[in-house]
Amino acid sequence: MRSTIQNLEESKIREVANAGIGRTDVLAFWFGESDEVTPDFIREAAIDSLRQGETFYAHNLGLPPLREGLARAMTAKHPQHNAGAGITADRIAVTSGGVSALMLAVQAIVDPGDEVVAVTPVWPNLTAQALIMGGKLRTVSLQPKAGAWTLDLDALLAAITPATKLLIVNAPNNPTGWTLTPEEQRAILAHCRKTGTWILADEVYENLYYEPTAQACAPSFLDHSVPEDRLLVVHSFSKSYLMTGWRLGWLVLPPTLTQAMGKLIEFNTSCASTFVQRAGIAALDRADEVTPRVVQHLKACRDALIPALQALAGVEVASPKGGMYAFFKVPVAGDSLTIAKRLVQEAGLGLAPGNAFAPEANGWLRWCFASKDIARLHQGVARLQAWLQANAR
Repeated sequence: MRSTIQNLEESKIREVANAGIGRTDVLAFWFGESDEVTPDFIREAAIDSLRQGETFYAHNLGLPPLREGLARAMTAKHPQHNAGAGITADRIAVTSGGVSALMLAVQAIVDPGDEVVAVTPVWPNLTAQALIMGGKLRTVSLQPKAGAWTLDLDALLAAITPATKLLIVNAPNNPTGWTLTPEEQRAILAHCRKTGTWILADEVYENLYYEPTAQACAPSFLDHSVPEDRLLVVHSFSKSYLMTGWRLGWLVLPPTLTQAMGKLIEFNTSCASTFVQRAGIAALDRADEVTPRVVQHLKACRDALIPALQALAGVEVASPKGGMYAFFKVPVAGDSLTIAKRLVQEAGLGLAPGNAFAPEANGWLRWCFASKDIARLHQGVARLQAWLQANAR
């Protein structure tokens, strides 16, 4: 096996979860998913597809009705893209999950030895993928202030040079909730045009945005780009449609890359399952019945959890503008992974360790607040409070 693969760091989130899986007394908030099941009509669409015998291979790039539906949905969210001409289906590649879309994008762009810049803290898969492809990874860290993480734009732009093949940026961000402003996106895009750098924008949390905007979504690089830009945007059905286990995502590509991306999908997964794509079509067709309700509930979860955490002595946390996570610092000395494992064993509380996302986030914890029952969040805070009172430095 390649040494690069052997030396990949295992997921610290999984390590914590493995310490608590099977324990019925643990309140688990470690994974980035809601505990609410996928709506009935989406599941029924998949069942109907299976009953009709749709168990064969599909087109590498996805079913035409799904690609067309995604193009319409993306155009509605980003009507100013390409001077109002919209996003066309020939720029959409359907993938077996958002993480597959991210990996495909990195495979398409990064050669061994290429320089890759990533904004951190970030979900560890994004930085690991660049390493898997033999890229030389450099990171630019967000900076915490009063519990909120912010970008030093000048530092990021200085890090991106003509030697930089790819910039990886996730906003709204997992785990911090940080979100790029339109002004920052325009500045980054203009700079990367000058340096010839590709941008891989992980925007899977686009719809989980709690600030008022005209299109009810977070700012996107698509708002400022044209089809020919060196920009790949990743999306997923997982969060906005309560479909994490379905593994269905998509890429928005420059049209000149689409055919080649189809070849790359063939050599990875061949295609997304047809019955899963039928579920995706149903989700898009009735998105207004799902996504606004999900966002409204997540906002209520956020607005319940964040003040409760802020009330705990020594805890640093700010209200995230987007995403589904509270990222907070605790007044306990030690490694985040150790703290998270202790919380599982001693408090029955399952959180993700901050240093899973970047070394600079050691001492922080991530709490996924996508809970169907808000009372469960308050129960978790009570457990954390009791544990902190016994262990705070």
